[in-house]
Amino acid sequence: MTENHDYQTDLSFLDDKRAAMTETLRAWCAINSGSGNLDGLAAMHAALGEAFGALEAAVETVASRNHEIVTPAGEKIEQPVGDMLRLVKRPQAPVRVLLSGHMDTVFPADHPFQGERFLDDDTLNAPGAADMKGGLLVMLYALQAIEASPLADRIGYEVLINADEEIGSHGSAHMLTQAAARAQFACVYEPALADGTLAGARKGSGNFAAVIRGKSAHAGREHHLGRNALAAAADFVSGIDKLSGGRDGLTVNVARIDGGGPNNVVPDLAVVRFNVRVEQPEDSEWLTKKADALINDINAREGYSAELNGGFTRPPKPMTPPLEKFFLALRAAGEDLGLAIDWKPTGGCCDGNNIAAAGIPVIDTLGVRGANIHSAQEYAKLDSLVERAKLSALLLLKIAGGDIANPGAATSQAATEAAS
Repeated sequence: MTENHDYQTDLSFLDDKRAAMTETLRAWCAINSGSGNLDGLAAMHAALGEAFGALEAAVETVASRNHEIVTPAGEKIEQPVGDMLRLVKRPQAPVRVLLSGHMDTVFPADHPFQGERFLDDDTLNAPGAADMKGGLLVMLYALQAIEASPLADRIGYEVLINADEEIGSHGSAHMLTQAAARAQFACVYEPALADGTLAGARKGSGNFAAVIRGKSAHAGREHHLGRNALAAAADFVSGIDKLSGGRDGLTVNVARIDGGGPNNVVPDLAVVRFNVRVEQPEDSEWLTKKADALINDINAREGYSAELNGGFTRPPKPMTPPLEKFFLALRAAGEDLGLAIDWKPTGGCCDGNNIAAAGIPVIDTLGVRGANIHSAQEYAKLDSLVERAKLSALLLLKIAGGDIANPGAATSQAATEAAS
């Protein structure tokens, strides 16, 4: 324990950083880094590598695994995703934290939302401003403040920034799991709400594509010989949609149907894409069995075949006692900064779900205050750049100084004992 450490002196490092942070945020938002824009992701990776290199730790490029997708033609193909950025500093320190974020956005290179607009002196409307280029800046500057502190030697950290979070982290989830095993707790820099409220418990999520095949025929001359895949898909959609509410908090969202063609041809292919959110881990198995039953019903029809692709990639993140302890620690740090820290459950999910499933407590909305993410109205509150950097820095410094109990030390000790 460090007696009478002056944390405010540590945080004063950030007092004059708003202008620099704002200019960097504008520059990063000007780089299109949609999940499928590999050139843009490479440019964003280079910018992040240069910025995080200032922490005087080796910055490593880690290749992501390919992501299997189902095309509109019903074919399964491997799709490459952008590289991850990773750095590690002081891995043997007594406090070990994983800091995670993503460089990709939901806006592809051909999306109309590419520029910036100041809604007022404190509000930047730009792609990725809140989700989560602003959060990456918060992470970076919090670590810079820590490096300038006498307590730095007590804090070891691993930074992992992936390039496929917005499409499910299929290519990077394994790295998150491995990194979580080396840490006692984790911080993820998704945006908080505009009023500063954080996400607490999160639902789990699964993405699926049902490929349904029939038989094409002339709609007039030989309609009776056809097997209409779209009609079968409509039955599947009706059945899968009815599963919403079948378990508490479970929702099914049918998002897209690919297939069909000219009016005079019986369609022989349909691809139904849908998302599922669940509150409890066992609900994933329940939903999958129900969906499989609907697929089997189609397969039992003469002349039809159906296959279910995809699955659950984000397990639910419940409010466990260790996680609640972590939130209370953050609230205590916020009180010292005059910030009221609150949280609530959400149906949204992120890499925090995967990290929590690896067994460590994680707070995953430590980024900027903002709103309207995933839309052209996305904005970040610029005064929260320094505010949230101070919050993260103070949290980690107080844990290092012993004024806040390490929220993951007991979990880490239990895992070490179990492995020995």
